[in-house]
Amino acid sequence: MTAKNTVCLWYRGDALDAAQFYAQTFPDSSVGAVHRAPGDYPDGKQGDALVVEFNVAGVPCIGLNGGPHFQHNESFSFQIATDDQAETDRLWNAIVGHGGQESACGWCKDRWGISWQITPRMLTAALSDPDRAAAKRVFEAMMGMTKIDIAALEAARKG
Repeated sequence: MTAKNTVCLWYRGDALDAAQFYAQTFPDSSVGAVHRAPGDYPDGKQGDALVVEFNVAGVPCIGLNGGPHFQHNESFSFQIATDDQAETDRLWNAIVGHGGQESACGWCKDRWGISWQITPRMLTAALSDPDRAAAKRVFEAMMGMTKIDIAALEAARKG
């Protein structure tokens, strides 16, 4: 790991599985070194993957197989900017279809409990539209969505 600042995510023994899924799903993602435990520890045995280095969409991370002591929650999430509906659908469906769950307003959670915001760039632009009435219509439309529907947001923006 060469980054000065790295996101550390806690897993229950399956950090390598999560890192491999992220590397297969998100562009500019990869799995790096896997550090094996030099001895037994409370939630694993000598030789188990203890720390997994990986990148998610260019963000350096490590997965720590620390056991069930700490749970992920929505106060931490990855926000992935998408360029179109096809990319939005592909990423959303990969996360939700791989044991994850839907949430609201473009949020979903993967099977390991990590929250993701699959956010079309169009949504970000529309919410900052100088026409505040248009921005409000987009916001109200988004509030009723799970996965973001770009066509519905564009229609709301136009009024």
